[in-house]
Parts: sequence; structure tokens; C-alpha cells
Amino acid sequence: MTTTPTLARRLWEAVEPIHAVVYYAPEPAAAARELGLAGWWMGYFAGRLAPVGTVDGPLARSLCFAMAPRRVDRALPDAWARTAPRKVLDSRVDAARAALERCLPAVRHADLRRLVLLLERAVEGCGHEGRPLAAAWAAVPRPGTLLGRLWWAATVLREHRGDGHVMAVVHAGLTGLEAGVTHAATGDVSGALLRTSRGWTDDEWAWACRRLTARGLLTRAGRLTRSGGALRRSVEDATDHLAAAPVTLLGSSGVEDVIAVAAPLSRHLIDTGVVPVPNPIGVPRP
Repeated sequence: MTTTPTLARRLWEAVEPIHAVVYYAPEPAAAARELGLAGWWMGYFAGRLAPVGTVDGPLARSLCFAMAPRRVDRALPDAWARTAPRKVLDSRVDAARAALERCLPAVRHADLRRLVLLLERAVEGCGHEGRPLAAAWAAVPRPGTLLGRLWWAATVLREHRGDGHVMAVVHAGLTGLEAGVTHAATGDVSGALLRTSRGWTDDEWAWACRRLTARGLLTRAGRLTRSGGALRRSVEDATDHLAAAPVTLLGSSGVEDVIAVAAPLSRHLIDTGVVPVPNPIGVPRP
């Protein structure tokens, strides 16, 4: 199916902002504070990794591949001394549902239900081999509301793609930091935004730039060379291929049905300022 990579990327672009409300809407941050989690980043790491359990140290850092290790270590395991993963998980799912309820435009119940059923079907196509976050989120019991199910399915799909992206980056011989530098070098998102959001210092970012320049992947001006551009495209193409299983299960018509309903919802979230563009995730306006 030669169109699968393109469909896989379009599916991600249409659905990802629905997941991303958990990072930008106030409800999830408020819910984390109510559990005693200190600061936005503690809520982020505890919330994203809650399905895995009380992880910390090297395991937590490996799961959050793009993040500076010190940023992970400041949040975990301290979060687990304040509350339990199950409480974090339940709170996060409910807060995401509440955020979607507030932020999404009016949509026909039949269309929303059709979208949720299609996304849940897509989740069934997500293999879990080598995909710890996708496997953990897939094991979370489905929420009892349509909007909760919508957010859960969007989350499993994005973690499935994200786990595959880590595989593609590692296969390309890049570290998490170097992946961020090459992403910024495409011009799609600023280096300052990626560096600060991932917790890297100026010195660490500059060191990665020098390393990539020595490998012939980056110019001294911080842009991708021809080789660097080819490597970056290979990472994105591999990410699409590794995200193809749910697309194959839905088929092209099923994916187009998802996009027809999800893309307007995601555009609304972006156009109303709930999810900013550009953003560190790299998702554009669909």
C-alpha cells in the first residue's frame, strides 16, 4: 500500500491536537496540583508515565527519550511519594475529557461516535512490540464517556507513533538531543522552543550542534546539509512506516473518514489558541 506513509502522517496530524489538549488546557494542570504534584513538569511526567507504574531513573529517562535527564529526575520518583500512579491516571483521563468538553466545537453525536469507534478500531491494529508507552496506554481501561474514549484512543495512537519515532531516531544514529537539533534545523520549529521545552542547556545544545557538524549533517549556521536533510527525511519516513499498522487496519477509506471528522476538531483547537502552532510536538494545523 504505497500511500500508507502519507496516510499515517495525515492521520497523526488530524488526531494529535485532540491528545495535546492535555498539555495546554488548564484542567489537567489543575488536576495534577490537586493531587499534590509540584509544578507543571511533575504533572507531565507522572501523567504520561502513570500507566507504566512507579518508574524513575534510567527507565523513566529512556521512556522520555527527547527530554534532558535532569528534567525527568527532578519529577520522578518524587511524584510517587506524593500520590499513586492509579490516582494520577484516573485524574488525567477525566481532566482531558473535561478539557475536550469545554474546548471542542459542537459536533453531531453520530459523527463523534463514528470517530471514536474508528479510532478504537485503529488502536486494535497497534502492535506493542518494542513500544512500551503504547502498550501501557492500550492496557488502560477504556473510559466511560465518548470524549474520554476519544482522548484515550488518540493517546494510544500517538504513543504508538512516538515509540516508533524513537526506534527510527536510534536507528539513524541520533540521540534524543540530536533528534531535537535536527528537527529545529528543518526550520519547522525554533531551536529555542525545542531546547527550553525539552530542558537542555545552551551548552548541551551547542555541543550537539558541533557533533552533528562534525558528522557532516549540519552546517556551521545550524542548517541541515544535504546529508542531514536526507537523514531527517529518512527518520520521518521510517516513523510513518512504523505507524502504518493502524492505517492498514482501517484502510484508506477508514482513515479518510477519521480525518473528515477529526481534522476540523483539531483545527478548532488550534484556531482558538488551545493548542499553539508552532509547538514542540511538531504537529501542524491539519
